[in-house]
Amino acid sequence: MKYNTMKAVYPSPTTVSENKVQLAHGGGGKLMQQLIKDIIYPAFENPILNQAHDGAVFNMTESKIAMTTDSFVVNPLFFNGGNIGNLAINGTVNDLCCCGATPRYLTASFIIEEGFSFEKLRHIVNAMKKSASESGVDIITGDTKVVQRGLCDGIYINTCGVGTIKESVSISSDRIKTDDVLIISGKIGEHGISILSARNELGFDVDISSDTAPLNKMIGELVEKIDVHFMRDPTRGGVASTLNEIAEQSGRQILLYEELLPIPEAVNNACEMLGIDPLCVANEGCILIFVSKEDEKKALDILHKYEAGKNACRIGEVRNVTSVANVIMHTYMDNYRVIDHFSGEQLPRIC
Repeated sequence: MKYNTMKAVYPSPTTVSENKVQLAHGGGGKLMQQLIKDIIYPAFENPILNQAHDGAVFNMTESKIAMTTDSFVVNPLFFNGGNIGNLAINGTVNDLCCCGATPRYLTASFIIEEGFSFEKLRHIVNAMKKSASESGVDIITGDTKVVQRGLCDGIYINTCGVGTIKESVSISSDRIKTDDVLIISGKIGEHGISILSARNELGFDVDISSDTAPLNKMIGELVEKIDVHFMRDPTRGGVASTLNEIAEQSGRQILLYEELLPIPEAVNNACEMLGIDPLCVANEGCILIFVSKEDEKKALDILHKYEAGKNACRIGEVRNVTSVANVIMHTYMDNYRVIDHFSGEQLPRIC
């Protein structure tokens, strides 16, 4: 595993004086090796990682490869339903799933603030280990930096994921067709509201857990048995922004039905109090899926077999575009309204 260093601005200690990360843990010396040996390696140990080289060498036999990268700066680090660690693994795994790939390998790089506790770090890497194990992926290389106190909000995590795609699988916005059915695999808004409720300065409390979860087994069966045209996970920007991006890419109009949207009552209530639209709230454990009308029932039957897909349902359909590719919603009032991107940063530090 590659671990680069950051030079300390004052003499580095040679022993641990407190149960917290020090600048010397990023200095490339004895303390850095101790941190890696005591915390990082035990969590992620596998034969490829144990090469302990500047990178990882491994075999990939399939002809198509998917690759993704992401950075996680969520605030707070710990929230109802998860923490920055499992969020980092699940988010990267699900991005690969949306490409139609089977996730194989991940990297994990950490930027840690001086003074961050070893107890919290162990909690985070153990959550990463658990999610990686559930996903069937190995973390095979990475990097650690330690920065001075005040230059990082505890810990940031960067990941990179690699997966393989079968030749028969083709997930592309170009394949979205008129009359395709739009399915969502889970409830809307749970992750974002869980994060917001954990921010004490907002002064509200709701009984909602983040929906963060690895979805590769469920989506893997779906793409194996169904001709899935396109998939995206509605993370930052929520369902609204994600669908607008898809509409623009595909050149189609997407019609939502308000009465079909699986928005929990607690999410609706919190959004009303905060003055935000649930469709703009981030999700981390559901995927938007486009399939033909003929495959709708079979797709839902597959999704309903899994805990993460038990609330899967149709929420809309694809239409031809007459003037502009956009997203509209048929409302409870039997009229239509445009669902647009939201402007600015509505919910910062959500993932």
